Amino acid sequence: MTDTKKSIHGEWSSRFAFILAATGSAVGLGNIWKFPYITGENGGGAFVLVYLLCVVFIGVPIMIAETMMGRRGRQSPINTMETLAAEAEADTNWHYLGWMGVAAGFLILSYYSVIAGWASAYVFKAFFGSFSGADAAEIKGLFDNFVASPVQLIFWHTLFMLATMLIVARGVKSGLERAVRFLMPGLFVLMILLVGYAMTTGAYDQGLKFLFNPDFSKITGDSVLTAMGHAFFTLSLGMGAIMVYGSYLPKDVSIAKTAFLIAGSDTVVALLAGIAIFPIVFANGLEVGSGPGLIFQTLPIAFGNMTGGWLFGILFFVMLVFAALTSSISLIEPAVAWLVENKGLSREQACVWSGLATWLLGLGTVFSFNIWSDFKVFDRSIFHLVDYLTANLMLPIGGFGIAMFAGWVMKQRHSEQELQMSSAEGYQLWKFLVCYIAPAAVFLVFLNVVGVI
Repeated sequence: MTDTKKSIHGEWSSRFAFILAATGSAVGLGNIWKFPYITGENGGGAFVLVYLLCVVFIGVPIMIAETMMGRRGRQSPINTMETLAAEAEADTNWHYLGWMGVAAGFLILSYYSVIAGWASAYVFKAFFGSFSGADAAEIKGLFDNFVASPVQLIFWHTLFMLATMLIVARGVKSGLERAVRFLMPGLFVLMILLVGYAMTTGAYDQGLKFLFNPDFSKITGDSVLTAMGHAFFTLSLGMGAIMVYGSYLPKDVSIAKTAFLIAGSDTVVALLAGIAIFPIVFANGLEVGSGPGLIFQTLPIAFGNMTGGWLFGILFFVMLVFAALTSSISLIEPAVAWLVENKGLSREQACVWSGLATWLLGLGTVFSFNIWSDFKVFDRSIFHLVDYLTANLMLPIGGFGIAMFAGWVMKQRHSEQELQMSSAEGYQLWKFLVCYIAPAAVFLVFLNVVGVI
C-alpha cells in the first residue's frame, strides 16, 4: 500500500518539514504554562525525571504507531482507520477511533482558540505598558475585567481562528509547512532570549536546582500518573493530528528516528520554559504552583516591575501565540482533510465550514467566563466540561486504541514494511512497548482521571 498510495492533500517537502510541523503540533500552551506549574506542584526535579521516562517509554512508542498508521492510510484519520481495518481484515468499527480523534481535536480547538486569544491580547497589553509598576491586585483586576468582557474575548477568539484557518486553507506546503518553518524557529529564538534574561535575575541557580535536582521524597503515586498523563498529552497523541501529519510524510523517511526527534524537541521546549520561568518566579517571590495564573496573573507582575520587563513581556506573550498557532493548525487539519475527501469541498470551503463550526462552539467557552459563569453541566462550566471530556477521556481512550491497533490488529508484515527499522531488535522493542507497556500505562492514567485509582 505504501508504495503506491499518496495523499490527495500533498506531502511534506522533507523530513525536516515534518519534524517542524509535528513538533509544532506537540508544542503549545501546555508546554509553556502547564509543564512549569505541574512541575511546581509535584516537587520539581524528581517529577521531571519521571516525566522524561514516560516520554521515552510511553509517548514515543505511541507516536511511532500513530505516525505509521497515518502514512500507511494516507487519508484523514477516519478514512485511514477504515482502510487499515479492511487491510487487517479487522472489525470495521475501528473507524470510530478516527472519528474520536477528529472530534477531540475539534473540541480542543474550540477552547484552545479562546485561551490563545488571551495570549494575543496580552501581547498588546504588554506593548502598551499595562503591567508597568502594577501590583498583584492590579494585575488580577486587569485579568478579571478582561475575561468578564464577552466582546473582548470574542474579538480575540475570532482573530485567532481567522489566522488559523488562513494558514490551513493554503494547504500542506504553502500553508502548514511555510507557517511552521517561520513559527517554530521563532519560538525557539524567543525561548532562548527569555532564558538569557532568566540568567540575569539572580535566581537562575535556584531555578535550575528546583528543576533538575531530584527529591524523590516528593514523588507520590498521583505525581507519577500526572507525569505519565502529561507526557502523553503534550505529544498531541490520540487527537488525529499526528496521524494526519503522518499521512503527508514521504515514504523514505524513518518514522522511528523522526518520532524521537519530535519528542526530544517537544521536551526541550518544555524544559526551556521551566528554565526561563522558574528564575523569574523565584526572583520575584512568586508561587511556583499557581496554575494558569502563573502566566496571566503572576508573570505580568514580574514583567511590570523588572528592568526591561516591557520588552520581555511582549516577547513572552508573542511566544505563547506562536506556540498556540502551531498547535491550532494541527488540531483542525484532520476535520478539514475529511471534509475534502468525503464531501467534495475545496480546501478553502472545508476551512470556512470547519472554522465557523469551531468558532461557534468556542463561544461556549467565551461565555463560561462571564454571562454563563453560573451555568453548570455535571457541576462544570462549559469550558471545564469540554476540557475534561477531551483531555481526561477522549485522548486516553484514543491513545489506548492506537496502541492496541498498531500492536495487536495490524499485520506484522505491514508494520515492519512501514517502519523499515534498521534492526530486528529495534522493531521487537517497539512492538513490546506498544503492545504491553504503553497501553497498560495509558489504562492506568485513564483509571486515575475517572477516579477509580
